Amino acid sequence: MKSNVKSDNCPLFAYSVAIALACLLVDSNAFASDPIRSETVKFADLQVDTSAGVEVLYRRIQSAARRVCSYDATSIQGPSVWQNCVRPAVDAAVAKVNNPQLTAIHTGRNPSPATAMIEK
Repeated sequence: MKSNVKSDNCPLFAYSVAIALACLLVDSNAFASDPIRSETVKFADLQVDTSAGVEVLYRRIQSAARRVCSYDATSIQGPSVWQNCVRPAVDAAVAKVNNPQLTAIHTGRNPSPATAMIEK
């Protein structure tokens, strides 16, 4: 009798998994055709040869990346957005600025996505 109950629930479980996967695929493809979003981070007002100036610039870059990526740490999609959008955006911005102090701060502060979300 127990085996009949399990087999009766098996199709329901399979359908649930298929629907969940379909939703994830639709969700991930929804952004594929979106235009590339960007934000200019200005730092002419900063002294990027000082650690204080570089710290402010790094915070500006991180904030801009979070806004562009619509990052919400409380969202169920937060870790995915962090890994696939915020982190690469910050990586690219730091590389584009090409400041050794900024790069050093960034590489020292580039922990795993879960740790990064907790410390912010």
